Amino acid sequence: MIRWGIIGCGDVTEVKSGPGFQLADGSKLQAVMRRDADKAADYAKRHGVAQWYSSADALIHDKAVDAVYIATPVSSHMEYALQVCAAGKPCYVEKPPARNLTECRRMQSAFAEAKLPLYVAYYRRALPRFIKARELIQSTALGQITGINYTFTQPRHKEEHAATVPWRLDAQHSGGGVFMDMGCHTLDILDFMLGPLENVTGRAFNLTGSYNIEDYVDMLFTAVDGAPGTASWNFSGDAREDMINITGTAGQLQLSTFGNEPLRLKRGTNPPEEIALPNPQHIQQPLIQTIVDDLSGRAECPSTIATALRTAAVMDKVLDEYYGGRQDAFWARPATWPGCARVQRKT
Repeated sequence: MIRWGIIGCGDVTEVKSGPGFQLADGSKLQAVMRRDADKAADYAKRHGVAQWYSSADALIHDKAVDAVYIATPVSSHMEYALQVCAAGKPCYVEKPPARNLTECRRMQSAFAEAKLPLYVAYYRRALPRFIKARELIQSTALGQITGINYTFTQPRHKEEHAATVPWRLDAQHSGGGVFMDMGCHTLDILDFMLGPLENVTGRAFNLTGSYNIEDYVDMLFTAVDGAPGTASWNFSGDAREDMINITGTAGQLQLSTFGNEPLRLKRGTNPPEEIALPNPQHIQQPLIQTIVDDLSGRAECPSTIATALRTAAVMDKVLDEYYGGRQDAFWARPATWPGCARVQRKT
């Protein structure tokens, strides 16, 4: 039995992840932590958790906790992960694992030196719809892959503005804009389905001045067998789009990153085939099961710091010019970003 502790039992843990630790075979949620003691106690009561804390250090060093899940804002991921590592315990951290590749590498090095596993919550790698998509790509269903395209559009400029920026749009806490929070999911699942993304080039822009981080990103890359790919994220568009198109010499596969619709497979003149594989209620539970199985020696988890580093490297590559480099604490010098001047003009 793997006994888990959660640091940061906020909204993401209510349905997406928290119950998964209770429901996975060979797993138990032993303790939770939140700085607000009343909210930590309430969470523990509602979810049937034996112990709660308002101190991360106390949870990490609880002898009844075998492994720790970190579900706090990105800016604190590295600090907490290194504390878990120093305590000699395995760790599971929310995505993205850190604000830039530099922080990710520091985390990887610490856990490698301690010979401890570090898992990352790119949970789509364990969902049936993406596993099936990967199988179709690796089979003869599509033939040779000849093109990959992803388009994402969301009217975030209507939902957020500079006066009330949440932590996900504050680079000091998140490492960038919505691209860091949502784009990383698509980049990781493309890596999972099509192999590492290579020959990456990209651009980031601030078009609306709603906030000082990027609100549009596009990129070029190559994937399996050198297949060319394009991707774009528009967080200031009026439409709502989310579609991956994978084209091969024998067919085409369509699916979204964040939706729950069937996979759509089209081959030749035949009517499209729809493959329904709906997501589970607790969407992280399948990945949590792979982590428990990995820790128990029964199987391997598909989402580790090693796989997450590839996605971190792609994001840094694409955002590098916008932030004037991402190897340092770029979040401390917003005056060097193009969006800062645009926000000032707008206000």
